[in-house]
Amino acid sequence: MDLHLKDKVIIVTGGAKGIGAAIVKLLASEGAIPVIVGRNEADNIKHMETVIAEGGQCFQVVAELSDPGSSEQAVNKVIGQYGKIDGLVNNAGVNDGIGLEKGSYTGFMESLHKNVVHYYLMAQCALPHLKISGGSIVNISSKTAVTGQGGTSGYAAANGARNALTREWAVELLPYNIRVNAIIVAECWTPLYESWIKTLPNPEAKLADITSKIPLGQRMTEADEIANTVAFLLSDRSAHTTGQLLYVDGGYVHLDRAIS
Repeated sequence: MDLHLKDKVIIVTGGAKGIGAAIVKLLASEGAIPVIVGRNEADNIKHMETVIAEGGQCFQVVAELSDPGSSEQAVNKVIGQYGKIDGLVNNAGVNDGIGLEKGSYTGFMESLHKNVVHYYLMAQCALPHLKISGGSIVNISSKTAVTGQGGTSGYAAANGARNALTREWAVELLPYNIRVNAIIVAECWTPLYESWIKTLPNPEAKLADITSKIPLGQRMTEADEIANTVAFLLSDRSAHTTGQLLYVDGGYVHLDRAIS
């Protein structure tokens, strides 16, 4: 299926690694021009060069998105390079373990800046250009907002806000024909997830326990599977889809655990 994404300029925050990197690679394969926005220039350039070597187009912008001023600077650089923005994928963030019992005001606020404040600011800064292009926004979110996890109040709160903002923006941006949707991720295999699981006492046993609870195939979601859904939501093939929270999770959140 042709997704009609050729030459569409699409910002992907946190696009150098993990889910973001998979999104960037998939968009480039569809003929789009993904723009990696992330804090680490070396990581950005490495993935950009990989995409280009495989025949795709790509660009990168260095930005520390926890700094409120960086969103505007990133958008301005994209406009300076291409003169337009056709889509925005808010993806950057980290499950930073800022809990309630052992957390702090400072840590909680920092977590919100790492995980949701830049979603708002990137969307706000990109909005004038998305109004011109009739573009689309996709927010990457997490099951923690729905299921809870324990010990991660900042991240869970941020993801609850991501979900709420998806619906709020979908309503507010109806007059401009800008669609806004979110993908809810549960257990997805990424380098960051792999690093986390290795910190546990028995990584292999813990991974086996987690995957046994994923109804569809008893396996982790792959980053490419998230990317495929993102591309569809950005494209005009999903022209009448907005305000939706799509769970790409193998049934992890909603299906009865008794079947696993």
